[in-house]
Amino acid sequence: MVHAFIMVKTGAGESEQLLTPIREFETVTEAHIVAGAYDIITEVEADEVYDILKTSSSNIQGLQGVTDTKTYISMED
Repeated sequence: MVHAFIMVKTGAGESEQLLTPIREFETVTEAHIVAGAYDIITEVEADEVYDILKTSSSNIQGLQGVTDTKTYISMED
């Protein structure tokens, strides 16, 4: 199992409306609006690294209002 965190930057005022669609992706276990350089922190788990990258690059980045993502793969079990 691969565990990762995807940091999501959104357009102004877009975070709240993006939270529900992000939480609905199969690999997403948690998602929270935060203050800081990014607007949403998403925790994901999948069988393969490819599935994590697909969640970030295809699914989350494909949502209107998402301006940037950064993915961090966990090195712990």
